[in-house]
Amino acid sequence: MTKKECFEKCLNDKENIRLTRAAVREEAISRLTDKDARLVEVDDSIAKLTAKLPLAAISGDEVVLGRIKDTLVELNAKRNRILKEAGISDILYDCEKCRDTGIVGGKYCDCVKAAAVSLYIKELSLSAPIGECRFENFDLSYYPNKDGENGNPKKRMTEILKLCTEYVINFNPANSQSLLFMGNTGLGKTHLSLSVAYELILRGFDVIYGSAYNLFAKMESEHFGEHSDTSYNEAVSCDLLIIDDLGGEFVSPYIQSLVYNIINTRLLARKPTIINTNLSMADINAIYTPRVASRLLGEYTAKRFLGNDIRQQKNF
Repeated sequence: MTKKECFEKCLNDKENIRLTRAAVREEAISRLTDKDARLVEVDDSIAKLTAKLPLAAISGDEVVLGRIKDTLVELNAKRNRILKEAGISDILYDCEKCRDTGIVGGKYCDCVKAAAVSLYIKELSLSAPIGECRFENFDLSYYPNKDGENGNPKKRMTEILKLCTEYVINFNPANSQSLLFMGNTGLGKTHLSLSVAYELILRGFDVIYGSAYNLFAKMESEHFGEHSDTSYNEAVSCDLLIIDDLGGEFVSPYIQSLVYNIINTRLLARKPTIINTNLSMADINAIYTPRVASRLLGEYTAKRFLGNDIRQQKNF
């Protein structure tokens, strides 16, 4: 489920709850009307006076208009007293701000935003461990604090963790940098990119996260099966696109073209992307063509992860 679909579902759920509560109340009022003549009389008077309002307004007679409005206030107060005596209260809204419509000033209410974000994170957790990945539980103790052929793993990963936390703090969908996380499997690329995704989703940004295999397979299926490019359009237009495990998918000529188009389109639109891969730049050049490698080298901030496979360390 995309973030847009999450918003639509939460808005529909709120609307259904509101309509159900209103229908229950109206049913109770209808039953009361059958046995309380006072309510029938009040409702009849309100209906007749309400029908006179337009003519009174057109006539310009402020005195008559004022009397009608005052009488309507009195009648509605009397109606509420009758309903209260019968134990029928006003609808209690979960959100007074939008009165459970889900919309305020033509935009999603904060209550819908919170529900949609929660649902989107839940949906992401079905395909990625986003519930387990936070900056605060990224354990630097797994990285050796000693200089190696490519540098000091602990120092390098401390720098990358700092980069990611500052990336979230300063994120701007119009000018944040694109990142390329490289390195062997099990070094924390997915953990940190999911941490970025989680924090930015909570802040209300439109983030799409997925493995290269799942993202590209869905786009290919839509393109050739449904003749739709919905997933592709969402991927090139979202605030932040995170592609995990580039190279883990089956690479066909279509996928080669797709990867180039996504990267190039987002660069031209100045929209940031984070790509995780176990591939070397030479592999990327060979698999996805030099055009892709050139753009990643020239436009992305590349960071190579160092250390030993954390998953294997945890199993010992």
